[in-house]
Amino acid sequence: MPSIPQRPAPVPNGLSDAAAEDLALYREEFQRRLPESLDELHGPTQGVVELPLHMAWSGMTSYDRGKPCQRMGLYRTVLHEGLQDDLPRYLNQGLLLQLWPVLRSLVGRTVRTVWEDAFPRLASRTRTAA
Repeated sequence: MPSIPQRPAPVPNGLSDAAAEDLALYREEFQRRLPESLDELHGPTQGVVELPLHMAWSGMTSYDRGKPCQRMGLYRTVLHEGLQDDLPRYLNQGLLLQLWPVLRSLVGRTVRTVWEDAFPRLASRTRTAA
């Protein structure tokens, strides 16, 4: 697992201790799924992919990487629902870096924060694109 800076996760005001603990556990779950390095993400950049049910349990299962909206949807779904072994299979480093400035606004705050904390290149892509 990548070395993640140990900064406290922001906790919204008025959250109970139990809710804050749940939020911390949620964050830890995404941290455990991360690859060691973005270099491990060697998924294809073209073609149609069929996601397994454990990732595509509530919507589309087939994504055409040649269609920008479907490609973005695929990456959003994999980032949220993919297990550690799924990430290198379905995500591609170059494509993730290219999509990140927009994709980061489509994923939840916890996913975005975990990925940008672990991989500063993603956060720097956002600053460069702005």
